[in-house]
Amino acid sequence: MTKVLINEQLLEEHDAKVPYNDRGYVFGDGIYEYVRIYDNHLFTARPHFERLLRSAEEIGLDLKHDVDSIIELVQELINANGVVNGGVYIQVTRGAAPRDHAFPTPSVEANIMAFTKTYDRPYKQLEEGINAVTTEDVRWLRCDIKSLNLLGNVLAKELATKYNAKEAIQHRGDIVTEGSSSNVYAIKDGEIYTHPTNNYILNGITRRVIKSIAEEKQIPFNEETFTLDFLAKADEIIVSSTSIEVTPVIKLNGNPVGDGQVGPITKELQEGFNRYIDTVSS
Repeated sequence: MTKVLINEQLLEEHDAKVPYNDRGYVFGDGIYEYVRIYDNHLFTARPHFERLLRSAEEIGLDLKHDVDSIIELVQELINANGVVNGGVYIQVTRGAAPRDHAFPTPSVEANIMAFTKTYDRPYKQLEEGINAVTTEDVRWLRCDIKSLNLLGNVLAKELATKYNAKEAIQHRGDIVTEGSSSNVYAIKDGEIYTHPTNNYILNGITRRVIKSIAEEKQIPFNEETFTLDFLAKADEIIVSSTSIEVTPVIKLNGNPVGDGQVGPITKELQEGFNRYIDTVSS
């Protein structure tokens, strides 16, 4: 049977329950992380859980765990479920309390929940690329916090699905921000452009890996805003996340990106990412 982590206990899936008045359920008052597993190893776990603690601090949530104790809890869950390749989702809410918008007084214990998924790497889309569409970014103004408030992301992703695309690339006015569940990069004349890390985007862990690979390969990595027109005229477009890694976009709003093939800079970054995985998993 599949095990689920509820607070510090591993429970059978059918026994894993949270209270009806949990603030994550009634207010979306919580945070989460998703970490990839390669060959039974957590990939970039420390920066993921450091970000989880930052998100907790930004919303005034007392997690009462440090990075090492979270890694220990999650690794126990992974081992219990025998996950070799896949991922682990961890969610923390402010806890269960009578429904009131203000924080509970006195405070209550946070609720922690985690579960695992088993799946392989997305080889087909890494090799062949995906279609994407653009849509207005209607999310709140603290996208740097990995919160449970994902309705805007859900609606953007559903829009992409309706147009037979895998991702929706969001924009505020004319400025491209990020995907519904990814960071976005435009490549032009051998240089990478991506939105700077501020409150409008999430500072993706895969984004950080891509930045380090670009620096290693001496590919200019420009953290600056760019427009929809710039994106449309890019030689290559990439979206990245924990789940999709370094995925090329070969068609945007029905039009080919560049020559409609996976480009050379994308391939260089994918090669570097593969080496990074091998290093971490060895």
